[in-house]
Formats: sequence, C-alpha cells, structure tokens
Amino acid sequence: MIVYGVNPVLEALRAGRARRLRVGPRSDRRIEEAIALARARGVSVERVDTASLDRAARGGVHQGLAADVEAPVEYGIEEIVAAAAPDPPLLVVLDGVEDPYNVGAILRSLDACGGHGAVRQARHAAALDGVVAKASAGAVATTRIATVVNIARAIDELKEAGVWTVGLAADAPDSYDAIDLTLPTAIVLGAEGSGLRRLVRERCDRLASIPMRGHVDSLNVSVAAGVMLFEAARQRSRNHGV
Repeated sequence: MIVYGVNPVLEALRAGRARRLRVGPRSDRRIEEAIALARARGVSVERVDTASLDRAARGGVHQGLAADVEAPVEYGIEEIVAAAAPDPPLLVVLDGVEDPYNVGAILRSLDACGGHGAVRQARHAAALDGVVAKASAGAVATTRIATVVNIARAIDELKEAGVWTVGLAADAPDSYDAIDLTLPTAIVLGAEGSGLRRLVRERCDRLASIPMRGHVDSLNVSVAAGVMLFEAARQRSRNHGV
C-alpha cells in the first residue's frame, strides 16, 4: 500500500505504519522533516527520480514524497465505540460513498472535530491509500475504521452499543441543528447523488436535513458531513463550557 504527499507521509511515519520512504530530487524543510523522522523510526529512505514517484503515485500530486505503508488496522464497531470513552462516541457511517476525494475529506473533517471513527462497507468503497490518504491530509493513518459487509446490520450493531444513528437526507423534516448530537451519535451519509439506500434509511433512529438557502438543493456529501460534524463539536463544546 502506498501513500503520497507531505501530510499523508508524515502522518504514516508518526503512526509507525511506514516501511519505506521514497524521496524525489527536490528538497525543502518538510521533506527534510520526513527524512529525519524516517531515520529516527528506522524506516529505510530511498532516493528516486521524479518519474519513479509519478508511477508510485499513479499521477497524483506527490510533492516529492511517497511511502510504502502497512494496511490500516481493521477495527470492530464495538472497539471503536469503546475507544471513545470517556467521551460519547461521534462516528460517521459511509453508505456507498465511493469517491476517494469525498472519503478523504470526510475523514479529515472527522479528525478535525475530534470524532472517534468511521464505518464503511467492504464493497463499493474507495481504497484507503493514494487519493483518500492525500485528501484526508493523513487522517486515514490515525482514524479507527471498521469495514463491514452490510451497513444496515452495522447500524443495528451501533444501536446495540448504545449509539444513536442520524441519517442525512435532503427531504428530512428535522434540521440538523435541532438534533441533540451530544449523545453517542453515528452520522450516516449516503452515496453521491443517490443518497441513503432504503433499508439503511429505515434503520436510522433519526433523519436530518441541512436547509438550503440558495438555488442548489443539496450539498456535496463531504461538505454535508463537515457541517454535521462541526455542529456536533459545537454542541459538545457548549456542554463542556468551552
């Protein structure tokens, strides 16, 4: 598995997942930081030409760095919920979100707001290397992710673990900011364009919408996730007097 770009590579090194660092001809402060970190962690450093990095990154923007890394640790839903303690869990559930840029952006927002993990389906899911790692700014290296066979059953498992499930749907009567997100919460996000699948929608405890004030009738799924996640962070900060 290969990640590329300065932030994803640095996060992979910090997380202890990198096994080989590939460095191109260019040099700057952050590249030197990555080299020093790799050497401190006992990770081999290999100087390569730009064409080699281009091939490793499959044409992606590598910024002069790529790393061979271990695959992410696979977590179970119960493990992710338990790891949130003493805070109430804040999770995202990806129901068929396949675009790697969206997946990466969602993981980045989840990390930025202090969320605790993600649940995704094994089929119709973006690989967690390359574009996802780059778009997440490295958050994929530290986010606890559970990969499941069936999202509807995963929602049932979350309920059994005491986590409320809130699905985002454009036609939901309740506004996202009218829902108590200080409770243990999993935000369920549907696929680009088609939204939540029927069985998944029916399993959710609540449905929420984000009111549209302009001419468009919906938001990109990663933007919608960010709005919902930071509303949860706002409510939780207010509860703690922050």
